[in-house]
Amino acid sequence: MPENNPVPETQIPSADNEIPIDTTPSLEEALRTAELKAQEHHDAWLRAKAETDNVRRRAQDDISKAHKYASEKFASELLAVKDSLEAALASENQSAENIRNGVEITLRQLIAAFEKASLVELNPLNEKFDPNWHQAIGQLDAPEGVEPNQVLQVLQKGYALSDRVLRPALVMVAKAKG
Repeated sequence: MPENNPVPETQIPSADNEIPIDTTPSLEEALRTAELKAQEHHDAWLRAKAETDNVRRRAQDDISKAHKYASEKFASELLAVKDSLEAALASENQSAENIRNGVEITLRQLIAAFEKASLVELNPLNEKFDPNWHQAIGQLDAPEGVEPNQVLQVLQKGYALSDRVLRPALVMVAKAKG
């Protein structure tokens, strides 16, 4: 005869007479697990934020040092030029030819320093005038066969560092015929 009070399902003996254990976590355990995971994620976020701040600070330091020491290589190249000029001034009773030879050697040292620093001379004689690289001071009557706006005379050479003009070449250009 069946009983009116059935045994709860979790306590019904199984085939091998064991009572199954309820494996569903309680709400408190689920909350505790979620809080631990949230704390782990928060700690990981704080570490990532600190690392990002450190990387940003190191990058700013590197940029600051790059600006501060950017001309170090060029300056060290110029020291040889300065030494040559001082040696020339320290010598007495030199012939004009010796002075000229010394100046030529010093100029070669300076040109080599410019090349190492990617400092390029702009000497646009007989080229078409380019306002991005040249500054026209005036115009001259063009000889036969010369195009208008062609550079006829360079009054002062210009210089560019890589692709940036440091000083435009000062030039005289051919007038348009008319």
